[in-house]
This record gives sequence, structure tokens and C-alpha cells, in this order.
Amino acid sequence: MTPGPATTDGARARAATPAGGFRADEAARTSPTDACTPSARVRTPRPVQDLPDLTAGANGLPPLQEDSDRTVGAPRPRAVKPPPPAASAPRRPSAPTRRFLARATLLSAALSMAGALLGLGRDQALAHLFGAGAESDAFLVAWTVPEMASTLLIEDGMAFVLVPAFSMALARRAAQGSGSPDPVRALVSSSLPRLCLALAGTAALLAAGAPMLVSVLAPGLSDPSLAVSCTRLTATCVLSFGIAGYFSAALRAHRSYLAPGAIYIAYNLAIITAMFALGARWGVQAAALGVAIGGCLMAAVQAPPLWRRIARRPEQPVEVPASPHEGDGGRTVGFGLVCAVLLFALCRQSQVLIERYFASGLPAGSISHLNYAQKVAQLPMSLSMMVCVVTFPVVARAIAEGDTRRATERVERDLALMACLVLVGAAVVVAGAPQIVQLLFQRGAFTAQDTAATAAVMRVYALGLLGQTLVGALVRSYFSTGRTTWFPLGAMGAGALATAGISLWAVGPWGARGIAAANAAGITLTALLLLLGLGPRAVPVCVRRVVAELSRPVRAAVCATGAGLLCVRQFDSPAAAVAACCLCVTAVFLLLAWALDAAGARSLLLPVTQSVRSSVTRRLRHGR
Repeated sequence: MTPGPATTDGARARAATPAGGFRADEAARTSPTDACTPSARVRTPRPVQDLPDLTAGANGLPPLQEDSDRTVGAPRPRAVKPPPPAASAPRRPSAPTRRFLARATLLSAALSMAGALLGLGRDQALAHLFGAGAESDAFLVAWTVPEMASTLLIEDGMAFVLVPAFSMALARRAAQGSGSPDPVRALVSSSLPRLCLALAGTAALLAAGAPMLVSVLAPGLSDPSLAVSCTRLTATCVLSFGIAGYFSAALRAHRSYLAPGAIYIAYNLAIITAMFALGARWGVQAAALGVAIGGCLMAAVQAPPLWRRIARRPEQPVEVPASPHEGDGGRTVGFGLVCAVLLFALCRQSQVLIERYFASGLPAGSISHLNYAQKVAQLPMSLSMMVCVVTFPVVARAIAEGDTRRATERVERDLALMACLVLVGAAVVVAGAPQIVQLLFQRGAFTAQDTAATAAVMRVYALGLLGQTLVGALVRSYFSTGRTTWFPLGAMGAGALATAGISLWAVGPWGARGIAAANAAGITLTALLLLLGLGPRAVPVCVRRVVAELSRPVRAAVCATGAGLLCVRQFDSPAAAVAACCLCVTAVFLLLAWALDAAGARSLLLPVTQSVRSSVTRRLRHGR
């Protein structure tokens, strides 16, 4: 495997090692043939100056003295505190600790879960009020605009461009201190006004060309006029989502995750409120109005915390090693990078366009069945992606500081952990799909026939969840360097072509299930290409080691799915069946993950086991 550019810890070691000290940069380099060998995983030795100076009372220890200087019964010398650093001495940048990453991940996961539950409530309200027919199909065609805007401007496109750009600006701000122009403010002033102008023009064009857009997206609709009116309302989200995505990327680069995680809570609350308040008068257009209002709320909740962080500056400069990518012209956001990111996100979202295009020729309700199945099946992926959302700024900051080794370890650990999380959810979805759909949607205008059709599609969708998760994680490794790369676009284009070709062949005999199978096959192909393409163009990881790690949770998930299928058959109540399925699948998966040591399960649970054992032992001693 070919390693990436020489972005090792050598720059930091050369800046910190005194004369005669140990040179860490020579030990950090690995040859292309040694990238996957155990020796390549050995940590770089630390410089001599990083070792504790026991003779000077460093780290709070008392200074060592000769035995001749001490007498029996003499008091111990007091610890000598090290002198405070000079005001002009630069500080070293602080990497986020595991505790911080864990807390940030849990916070993001909790907020994402709340947003996802409200999203389910939104879909339940849509199914209850409008069922799975021509009216809901018309809204879901208009829903394509916010779906694409969310991917392009919040989740993928904007984050891939702006998180590395803000990470580089923050690194430069820390190195310069408060006496020079602020790189963060310069980035905002040069990029945000132009972005707003471009997004406003795009939204106006979409609203004006709504009839043409609907005819291209779904030529087989029975009532395109309703879809056109809904599309004109949802087109406003292009501007609001763009501003919200800009704010989210800037806040995450500042390691702030509360406001970005809460945007979908405000968004879904606005849609649900609009449907129940205006649904009887406006019909399904009330949901489209809720989309427009919710987009504005997404930007509003993030503006105050972002302004506070932009106005804050460090008082002292921080010693930051020279980034290996600072020779890229000095541009924080290049036009080529923006094009590569946006085209990739657009190509990825084209899978939804392919689905809607082929499903529009099927019986009424097919688009709705695909939508409901996809929304439920992708819940595990959304939760697992919270790991990557938190750690992507960490990887980008490590690359900006020249610490490739830390970025590589972070990416490999994230891939294994995310695979475990998404595969547990996929096993639950496959095992209990009919009961889950019945529990969530079968009421009002949503019939038992809709439940059966949606559950069948959902099981097929679940087969591509691992590929969806890997694509979302791997593409961040390509764009975390802040350099233009077209390989992700090529990989995603190959996957989209596979999705279209398989859909054309499978939609006739299998209907909506054939479209879902094409989606799973196309995204899995993209994930394989992105994994095989890692190397000089991205964060260098060992592909063989990653594949070996991913095979363990896959085997555990297959066995857990079989156990879940046997478990749900024992219950008639859908609520009891879903609860038993979740418990059974989770227990079997965790047991097998421990046995296979998937994602380092043993090392992760070892501190918990030791803590419990220590607590029990302590209680027994007190009992004596």
C-alpha cells in the first residue's frame, strides 16, 4: 500500500527537540511496503525534552538530592514549582482527549436521536394525514429538493469544504495570537457573502423552473401541479440550508457540537406543527411550508454561538508545526475543491433521483413505500455517523498540524466502531421489519398492504447500510486534507451507474424491491472503490487491516439477525416483538463481538469490568 504525503510528527519533533536530542521524524517515516506491517504501527519515540526532569522538580516531584546532603530525621525538601512560562513563549496545541471525544459523540448522538425520533414523528404524521397515495407522492417529489440540499449543504458538501478550511484558519489564528489579522474572520468575510448570493440565485431558479424540475424527476405523476406548488415552497431551503450548513461546519471546527446537533430538532418540529395546524386547510402543501420555516430555524439556532466563537481570540500564540499542505497556493477554499465536493455530493444524492424516476412508473404509493422504508432503515446509519461527525474536525485539525499518524489511527478506529454500530441496527431492521413498520405507521390512511410493501423494501435497503456508512466515513478521509481530489466523484459515479443499470433491469420483475436492491448494490460498490483508493490522495490507512476488522462485526451481525428472526416469531404484539428483537439482537451481537474482539471490544469493556470487580471487592472488604 502506498502511504500518503510525508505528514508525520517530524515537523513537531524538529521544532521541539533541542540540540543533541532524539530526532523523532526519522522513526516516523514508513516505506510503501511497510505501511501495513506491525512495525509501522509503533508509536514515534518522544523527544528527550518531553521526558520528566526529575532533578529539577518537574511535574510536581521533589528534586533529587545526594545522600550526603540528607540527615536522619531532616524534613523533606518542599517541591519546587517550575517557573511560569514567559508571556512571549508559544504554547503547544492541545489535542482533544478521549473523554472529550466520547462526551461530544454522546451529545451528538443524543441530539441526533432526538432529531431522528422527531423525523419519525414527521413521517408518521405524513402517513396518518395523507397515507401512501398520490398526494403524499407529490410532496415526496418536492421533498427531493430539501433532501439534496441537506446532503450538499449540511451533511456532506459544505462540511467537506469548510471544516478543513476553518481548521486551518484556527491553527493559524492560534499561531499568530491577538496582534495580527484574524484568519477566521477573514475566511468568513470572504466566503459567506458570496455563498449567500449564489444560494439565493439558485433558490430563485428552482422556484421558477419547478414545472420543468417535476417533469424531469417524476414524469409518471398523475397530478404534477400539486408537486409543482410544493416544490416552489421547498426551494427556499436552498438558501436556509446553505447558511445552516456553513454555521454547522464552522462550529464543529471550533469543537462545538450542541447547536449543530439541534438543528434537525427545530426543523422537524416546524414541519410537524405546520402539518397539524394547516393540514386541514392546505393539504400536503402545509408540510412544504413547514420545510421552508424549518430551514430558517436551522440557521437561527446556530447564529449566536458562532458569533461568540468568532469574536474570541487566544491571548498567546500557540506553537503549530508547518502544515505539509501550506504550499497549495495559500488558498483556504479553492474553487476546484468546492467543485469536487459538490459534484460528489450531487452524484451521491442522484441515487434518490434514480429511485424516484423509476418508481414514478409503478403503482401509486410506490414512492411513499420507498421513502418510509429508507427513512427507517437509515436510522442506524445516522446514529453511527455521529462518530464521524465528531472526529472529522479532529482529523482535519491533525492534518492541518502535520500529524498524519494521529489522523490515520483515528480513521481506522472510527471505521471499525461505526461498522459495529450500523450492523447492530441493520440486524434489527432485517429481523423485525414487518413489526417495526406496523408499530410506526399502520394507522389512519396507512393500511396493512402498505405495511407489507414497506417492510419488504426496508429489508432490502438494510443490505446496503454498511456501504452507506463506509462511504460517509471514507470520503471524509479524502477531503480532510483540504486538497482537490476527483477520485471520490469517480467512485460515486461508478456506483450511480450501477444503481441505474440494476434498477432498469430489476424494476420490471421486482418493482420497488428491485430499486432498493439496486441502491444497496451501487452504494456498496462505491464503498469498496473508496476503500481500495485510500493512499496518497487521502489519509493513509492499511486496507488489509481495515477489511479484516470489518469482517468481524459482519459475522456477528449475520448470526444476530438469525437469532432476531427466531425471536420475533414468538410474539403477536408488534411492540413486544420489536422490544424482544432489539434485546435479542443486541445481546447476541455483543457476545460475538466480545468473542471476535470486534472494534477492540475487549479493550473497551476491560476498564468497565475492572471497575465493577474493584467495586465488588471493596464492598466485600467493608463487609468483613
